[in-house]
Amino acid sequence: MQSTLTTSAPRATNGMPADHFNKLRDWLIKQLTPAAERYMGTSPGHVTWLTEQVNAMLAKNNVQLSSTDLQHLIDSVTDEVIGYGPIGPYLRDSSISEVMVNGPDLTYIERQGKLIETEVRFRDNEHVMQIVERIVKPLGRSADRRQPRVDARLPDGSRVNVIIPPSALNGPVITIRKFPSKRIMMDDLIAFGSVTRSVADFLEACVKSRLNIVVSGGTGSGKTTLLNVLSSFIPEDERIGTIEDSAELQLQQKHVVRLETAPALPDGAGQVVIRDLVINALRMRPERIVVGECRGAEALDMLQAMNTGHDGSLTTIHANTPRDVIARLETLVLMAGFDLPLRVVRAQITSAVDLIVQQERLHDGSRKITHVTEVQGMEGDNVVLQDTFLFKAQAVSEDTGKVQGELAPTGTRPNFSPRLKAAGFDLSAEMFGADLNTILSAKTRR
Repeated sequence: MQSTLTTSAPRATNGMPADHFNKLRDWLIKQLTPAAERYMGTSPGHVTWLTEQVNAMLAKNNVQLSSTDLQHLIDSVTDEVIGYGPIGPYLRDSSISEVMVNGPDLTYIERQGKLIETEVRFRDNEHVMQIVERIVKPLGRSADRRQPRVDARLPDGSRVNVIIPPSALNGPVITIRKFPSKRIMMDDLIAFGSVTRSVADFLEACVKSRLNIVVSGGTGSGKTTLLNVLSSFIPEDERIGTIEDSAELQLQQKHVVRLETAPALPDGAGQVVIRDLVINALRMRPERIVVGECRGAEALDMLQAMNTGHDGSLTTIHANTPRDVIARLETLVLMAGFDLPLRVVRAQITSAVDLIVQQERLHDGSRKITHVTEVQGMEGDNVVLQDTFLFKAQAVSEDTGKVQGELAPTGTRPNFSPRLKAAGFDLSAEMFGADLNTILSAKTRR
């Protein structure tokens, strides 16, 4: 016969010592875990049920706690019984943008662009796998030997990547890119120092004038956030199709068709990739297509869409400079399997893409737009790029460690200015300013 759990709780008083609190928490977890299997997930209803259970058990055993201790206890028990374990508090903290579990003994968070090691420790690999199961099981997915890598998302939209042994040598790895609770707008980016007001006005004019824009940058540089901001400038009366690997875009327009990739089923059938969705979207009469990220053969279909009546489309791409964007697009187009001459590929790119906006995460953790670059066309076999705005770091503050610099105009008005004017944006010559070197040297003299 299976032994029963103890029926009496450890006694405690207000302001209890940490060891008493931990014993009380562990006792509640043991009592509640068997009954909580059907309540997995931190939905409001599940949290309410668990809170009622905790309060009832404390009252039954005459355990009295201060309101602060009680809330801490409920949060801790919720995390372990139906939530995300030791990383639960970090997922609730709005100041944290990423949580990275590197096996049971090492967890990092990202706050304000900086990686910070935490004191979080899981009991063992099995404890980490319990949290993995709570993430993927509600989605009808599983992480096991046949599928050691899983992409998923939390109910709030946060993006999750999981990879487990034997592919992960130090234990299960969980990487969570949190979904911001507050939608970031252009005014927020200006307040953060990511962009200036004049560049923001220029980008708004470009989006509303239906220029095709590629947002580029490295991992964690803020590409998706910037894509979200730019998409907010699309007029309400246009039909928009969004295509993503993991839905992160937060378009507020009403007429939006959202498409998302689907992984293969265990038998290998049912997989839907970005390229399939781009091709399908072209049959849905979109006026604009927004692709979360071009990373494969879908780049060719995206360029063709931009060239065939879907002006004003937006996408992101991994690249370190605007020049690298061209090279990466060339590579991705060739991945489509067509034996196209490189000159033809470049002609497709220059015909489709009007503007490249480069976003970078600097070494101080800040995210800034560093290049706003026009794709002017072909000169011989080469693609001609021209920076319209350029960020140049000037110094690092000794007090704050922040990079100081300016996103300034280069003095060159873009060739597509007539398109902006035709759309009602007669931008002043002052917006494009004097030569950047002249501006910087003048500041140095002052």
